[in-house]
Amino acid sequence: MLTPRGRVIFVLGFGVYVAAWAFGSKPLYPVATGLLLVIGVAWIWVRLSDRPFHVRHGWGDREHVEGDDVSVAAELQPTGNVLPASVTLREHVGRLGEQRHVLRRSGRRLRVRYVLERVPRGRYAFEDVRAELADPFGLEQAIVHLPAPGALLVYPRLVRLGPLFTESGARSHDGQRLLLRRHSGFELHSVREYEQGESLRRVHWPSTARRGQLMVKELEDSPRDEIAVLLDADAKAVVGESFDVQVRAAGSILDAYVRRGRRGVLVINSERREVQHVHSPAADWRRALELLAAVEATGDTSVSRLLAEEDGPAARALELVVVTARLEPALVDRLVQRALSRRKVSIAFVDPASFNGAALRPEPALLRLQTAGIPVAVIRAGDDLAACLSGEPARARAHA
Repeated sequence: MLTPRGRVIFVLGFGVYVAAWAFGSKPLYPVATGLLLVIGVAWIWVRLSDRPFHVRHGWGDREHVEGDDVSVAAELQPTGNVLPASVTLREHVGRLGEQRHVLRRSGRRLRVRYVLERVPRGRYAFEDVRAELADPFGLEQAIVHLPAPGALLVYPRLVRLGPLFTESGARSHDGQRLLLRRHSGFELHSVREYEQGESLRRVHWPSTARRGQLMVKELEDSPRDEIAVLLDADAKAVVGESFDVQVRAAGSILDAYVRRGRRGVLVINSERREVQHVHSPAADWRRALELLAAVEATGDTSVSRLLAEEDGPAARALELVVVTARLEPALVDRLVQRALSRRKVSIAFVDPASFNGAALRPEPALLRLQTAGIPVAVIRAGDDLAACLSGEPARARAHA
């Protein structure tokens, strides 16, 4: 198709030809012919070069974390005999928007390398990837659609943690250490008839009453996740970069437990309600990182409702860490109830108001949680994340 410049030249050539015919001016005929001939040559050049390309496109094998500069490279090798005079690579990269770059010729290959500067955390899909071919004068253009290279994942920038603030609540109010680490549980698999000598503790009384004879529970070992990290992706609580800080906190806490060999599960309270069990530090952890890279604050269900689901992975976990920016009374009640039932729970609270320049103010909900013996870490804009999540409860109390 003609470019805007090409349309101007075409109209000009046609107009000069009409003027030459109308006024009988022979000197104008060569001018008009030359202008129209240039349009014809440009059209033929672009049509002959409009052939498929062999494409190599990507950003290398290195992992990228938020704030990194990402170098994107593309190489096109024409399959036709006529090379295009000019090729522009055009692609839409997620929320970074459209990228346009002119390819340079190296032999029969066309190459370009450009840099996406200081890329935020996220999943960036390359869409509408195309090569725009043009003649030397920029009069004619053809578009060749290219295969997308996939999606660029930019991981959150996690911090390496040693002692955790969650460990400050390993003792109950009377000073006795609670039994918090248990690698497995037992679930009811089926019921069967009682056999002589079996313990009456295993009798399943509802089935016994229904059948009129002793029935016992057939149990099977059911491994449970020791630690659940619940990331609250509440869309209404996001202020500025507060959600990115939540993601870093959740990932850093889970990473600390994984490096200790603990079984864990990442629960994301977003619209899609994503869950990733982390039983091995290799593939499982990689998948958890991918979820943290791509997660967005789209949640519309409160954390208290999620924890009310007794069969959910967060409610069933032996230990629970909630990372949230919203302290609803129902959530505080749920966490206090869990603590009183001697099930370990802690909370990392990212103060959204601080990301809007609000002054520090006491949070009654945090005081209530701490009174119940629940470890609390408070993170505000500009805080050192590693210091806030470390085993320094005094620091957290000072913030509250």
